[in-house]
Amino acid sequence: MGFGKTEVAMRAAYLAVASGRQVAILAPTTLLAQQHFETFGDRFADWPVTIEVVSRLRADGDVNAVAERLAEGKVDIAIGTHRLLGKAFKFKDLGLVVIDEEHRFGVRQKEQLKNLRAEVDVLALTATPIPRTLNLSLAGIRDLSVIATPPARRLSIKTFVMQKRRAVIAEAVARELARGGQVFYVHNEVRSIERAADEVAELAPGARIGIGHGQMPKRELGDVMADFYHRRINVLVCTTIIENGIDIPNANTMVIERADKFGLAQLHQLRGRVGRSHRQAYAYLMTPHPKAMTADAAKRLDAVQAAGELGIGFTLATHDLEIRGAGELLGDEQSGQIANIGFSLYMEMLERAVAAIKAGKTPNLDAPLPTSHEVNLHVPALIPDDYLPDVHARLIMYKRIANAADQAELDELKVEMIDRFGLHPDSVKNLFRTTAIKHHAAAIGIDRVDIGPRGGRIEFKTETQVDPLTIVKLVQQEPDTFRYRDAEGPTANRLLVRREMPHADTRFQFVEQLLKRFAGNNAGAPRRTREAQLA
Repeated sequence: MGFGKTEVAMRAAYLAVASGRQVAILAPTTLLAQQHFETFGDRFADWPVTIEVVSRLRADGDVNAVAERLAEGKVDIAIGTHRLLGKAFKFKDLGLVVIDEEHRFGVRQKEQLKNLRAEVDVLALTATPIPRTLNLSLAGIRDLSVIATPPARRLSIKTFVMQKRRAVIAEAVARELARGGQVFYVHNEVRSIERAADEVAELAPGARIGIGHGQMPKRELGDVMADFYHRRINVLVCTTIIENGIDIPNANTMVIERADKFGLAQLHQLRGRVGRSHRQAYAYLMTPHPKAMTADAAKRLDAVQAAGELGIGFTLATHDLEIRGAGELLGDEQSGQIANIGFSLYMEMLERAVAAIKAGKTPNLDAPLPTSHEVNLHVPALIPDDYLPDVHARLIMYKRIANAADQAELDELKVEMIDRFGLHPDSVKNLFRTTAIKHHAAAIGIDRVDIGPRGGRIEFKTETQVDPLTIVKLVQQEPDTFRYRDAEGPTANRLLVRREMPHADTRFQFVEQLLKRFAGNNAGAPRRTREAQLA
């Protein structure tokens, strides 16, 4: 939060408008839409760009006029709340949709935006992505960019979680006002917000206090926010209407009443309304007596207090993903069908589909999932418990080794394990060597390698990249060692090996040299089916 997402949006909007396309910017609240309208207006003041805002702060007649001009293509950038999704608004040539504070919008609303035009580009901005969105990005379905570098001179917000005490509130407000700053006082109950404002007035006699909430008349709410922005008001008693995107650099103290009633991401978003300049910012999360709070509420407050570093929103979002699950990516259910097949299998199927689409192919939904390539050299290939005693850590290392994408990742894991646990015993060396052979075999289309002290077999996939002439020459040159099983049935596509190899290192060298021979004679060769090989 406050790292420059709006700046990215403005530059993207400029590129779209310069290309002759229209831009729709969707904000979750009236206040944020109005703020974007003013920010974009200032930034594009010297350019021939027409910008309009659609929100409840504008008269119905003005909104209808904007809708007509949008349909005619006379508005370049339309900024609005959910109202912009209404049937009354038609775009002549929409090129870019910017969804600000994306976590505040539902799946149906975002799908409705994408349906406005098939060729629309979508830019979603959020400091705390919801699990579904984060999972879409991590799975490769959507691109993900993280702004990890804070603006110059930015300081982390000092957060205090404590039982509500009037003296602390009075001192916090007085300190902020004494340095010429402003204060957000969040009280999320409209029916008692006037009483909360009176209490603040008692604690800070010299403060200029304003009240803002979503049930106020639109003109009155607009006037209050304008007064606060222009510093005519220095304490704003408000609901969570200020949660999203409000940018007032001079406001650097926030007091949140009943912080135990807010969610983790919501607390993080609220806290992000302060600390948007080079000044030190403070957030006071006031709670009732500990016995009046739930255990989950206490955990949330502890997490927010501990997560005080800059740019911690992405980390909080990943925790949210772990806690709530990824949800149904192509629907509006929170769990979808993942529970029926298991998360690992689901992600494997998803990765296969994404890879096919990126390669310009149509995913074959009827084809079975590829089986894992098996390499068995009849040697111990494991992480012994006397080398790594912790069972959980062993399982993690097994998983990381199995998921390594290439030799470079395996080499990094080797160095890491030596650094953490010491020099590799022979069984760990065998594990890494076996995994490397598995990668090599998979790359050239070999399903199984089973070589023991007296030989074994190598099984080829139905479609393999190994040149059949290489196998023919191998069998002709060394008939005592190699024999190709070319009959139809379960034993087809097997290269039988007969050789005495009692030592493990001998077997490793034999298989490594054989795979290099298969791959070396196949440089640039097209994929061949089993029928072509047999022919």
